[in-house]
Parts: sequence; structure tokens; C-alpha cells
Amino acid sequence: MAKQRVVSTTINGESKSFLCEPRQTLLEVLRDSLDMTGTKEGCSNGNCGACTVLLDGNPVTSCLVLAVECEGSEIETIEGIADQDGLSPIQSAFLENAALQCGICTPGFIMSSKALLRDNPNPTEEEIRFYLAGNLCRCTGYDKIIDAVQDAAQRQSTSCQTTEAS
Repeated sequence: MAKQRVVSTTINGESKSFLCEPRQTLLEVLRDSLDMTGTKEGCSNGNCGACTVLLDGNPVTSCLVLAVECEGSEIETIEGIADQDGLSPIQSAFLENAALQCGICTPGFIMSSKALLRDNPNPTEEEIRFYLAGNLCRCTGYDKIIDAVQDAAQRQSTSCQTTEAS
């Protein structure tokens, strides 16, 4: 058994320290050590995107990131995306557009969508499809997911316009 290391990081806005072995992935630590099971394991080899989280603001497949690499980093998971009212605009859009079925891929799609809409608040359908190409869904068609991201972009745009007008 390898010697465990202490890793200090910020997860969903809270300072956290955890013990992990040097070989453990961020996905394993999130799910097994920190009991944050919203991030899903799909393929365990970085091909499906189900385990996508934001690491220092960038979407990464957490099954390919060693937890020890996260020292001093900021991590955002699906558990941290909700706003004070319960759901983020992206989560609401996914629900209202029926952009999910079994739910395994949904957290990864939502985290990738958050990064996309932060970087490009008004993406075209082609830009959405390109950005989400690393996220796979085996249950449903991608059209509803694309519709949900477009809806979320519109919600965020409307929200920003309302805030600016106030």
C-alpha cells in the first residue's frame, strides 16, 4: 500500500483536505472518500465524459486526473452548481427539456455546459455540439441536450439583462 498524501483544495467553494493514495483518481476520492456521488463513473478511461468536473474552471474527466494533482486547485462538482433556489438555470433547462434519461451522463453534460456558457454565453448549435463532443449519452438523442443548453443560454441572457436593468 502506497503512503497516503494529504491534499488541500477547494471543492464547491469550501476548503477541504483529504487523504489519498498517489494512484487514486479524483473521481475515486470524490465518490468514495468525500461521499460526493453526483459525479458519475461511466467508462473509467476518459472517453464518455460522465465524470466531468471543473478543475480551476476547466472541464476535466475526473477519472483521468490523479487526486494528488489537485493540491491547491479549485474543484466544482455537480453538487456545487445549484443556486440558492435549488437548481441552476442549466439544471432547470435540462429538466424542462427532458434532456436526460438514466442520469449517468447528465452531471458531466451539465458541468461541460456550465463551462461552455461561461466562455460563450450565446453559442450556436454547432458550437454546442463541438464543445460537448467529449460527453456521450447512451440513452437519449442529443437534440434535447442541445435544446437544453440553448434554453440555459437564453435563461442566463435574460437573467443578466434583468439584473442590468435593475
